[in-house]
Amino acid sequence: MSSLPSRPLPPGDSSLCILRTSAIGDVTHVVPLVRTLQAQAPATRLTWIVGKLERRLVGDLPGVEFVTFDKGKGREGVREVRQALAGRRFDALLHMQVALRSNLLSLAVKADRRIGYDRARSKDLHGLFVNERIEARTGEHVLDAMASFIEPLGLKQTEVRWDIPVPDDAHAWAAEQLPGEAPTLLVSPMSSHTVRNWRVERYAALIDHAMARGMRVALVGGPSDAERGLADAILGAVRQAPLDLTGKDTLKRFMALLARSAMILTPDSGPMHMANAAGVKVLGLHAASNPHRSGPYSDRRWCVDKYDAASRKFLGKPASEIPWGTKIEKAGVMDLVQVDEMVDRFEACAAHLHLPLVG
Repeated sequence: MSSLPSRPLPPGDSSLCILRTSAIGDVTHVVPLVRTLQAQAPATRLTWIVGKLERRLVGDLPGVEFVTFDKGKGREGVREVRQALAGRRFDALLHMQVALRSNLLSLAVKADRRIGYDRARSKDLHGLFVNERIEARTGEHVLDAMASFIEPLGLKQTEVRWDIPVPDDAHAWAAEQLPGEAPTLLVSPMSSHTVRNWRVERYAALIDHAMARGMRVALVGGPSDAERGLADAILGAVRQAPLDLTGKDTLKRFMALLARSAMILTPDSGPMHMANAAGVKVLGLHAASNPHRSGPYSDRRWCVDKYDAASRKFLGKPASEIPWGTKIEKAGVMDLVQVDEMVDRFEACAAHLHLPLVG
C-alpha cells in the first residue's frame, strides 16, 4: 500500500466516490475538493456519500450525485447506501473518514482504487479498507489534509472555493430577521463538544460590548434543548437583549444570515467553518483545539488562540511538543480565553472592516 506515484483517472468518462458523511465542519472542508475536481477533471462523475443532516447543507451542489447515509437508522442506514450503489463500480473511492462505522460503510462502495489516510492519521482498522494512502504530513489544516486526497489522482488543489448554494427563500427569511444594512454580529455559542463552549457571563460581556458600540447582535443555534438552555442563560445575563434566532433557522437559512453579517463569535464548531466558507470574519474561541489545524481556514487573525497555554497547563508541555491535532478537552480549558482578549479581536476586526461603530 502506498501514496506514490500518483496515477490519473482513466481518460474520458470516469467515476469517483467520496465518502465523508460528517460532521458539518468537515463536510464544509470537502466542498473545495469537489470544486477542484469539477474544474480539473470535468468528465469525472462524482458521487458523494454524506450524512442526512449534512446533505441539507451541501446536497444541492450542482454536478454531484448524493447518496444519503442516515446513521440514526443503524444497519438499515447502511443497507440503504448499499442498495443505492448496488451493481455499480467506481474508478476510485476517496475514503475520507476513519471511524469504524465509516470503514464498514465503505464496503458498500466497489472501487478499483480505495484511497485513505496515511498510517499516522488512521484508526479503527482504516488500513484494512483502503489500498492506497495519502502522503503522511503533519502541521496541516484539516481542509488541506482533505484536499490531498486528489493528489494520488495526479491532481492538486490550488484554489479554495466554496460557493455553497443558498436558495432565494432562505435569503428572504434572513432579510426579514436582519433587515437593512446595520453591521451585524452573530453569536453561535455552542459546539457539539461542550467543553469548547465559553462561559455564559463571558458571552454576555462580549455581546454587551458589541451592542454598546452599535452592532446589531443575533444569537443563533439549533433547536436542541441544550442550545435553547445556553441561549436562555446568555439572554438572562446580558444588559440589553440581542435578537434571539435560536432554533429558528436551518442550515441554508444560517448561510443566508451569514450573508447579512460582518462577524460571528463562536467556538470551534460547524458554524465556524460555514461562516468561513461564506466569507464572514470569525471571532474564534480556541483553547481546547488548535486553530491552525481546525480553525477558520481563510483568516485566523480575529481568533484568540490559547492552545499553547492549554497544553502547558493541562499537559505540562508546550503545544510544539504534543502530537498535531491533540484535543485538550479538559474542564475549564476555555477559561483561558479572557473577555478583554476577545474584545480586542472584535475591535481590531471592526476597524479592519471599517464598520461605523459608536462610542
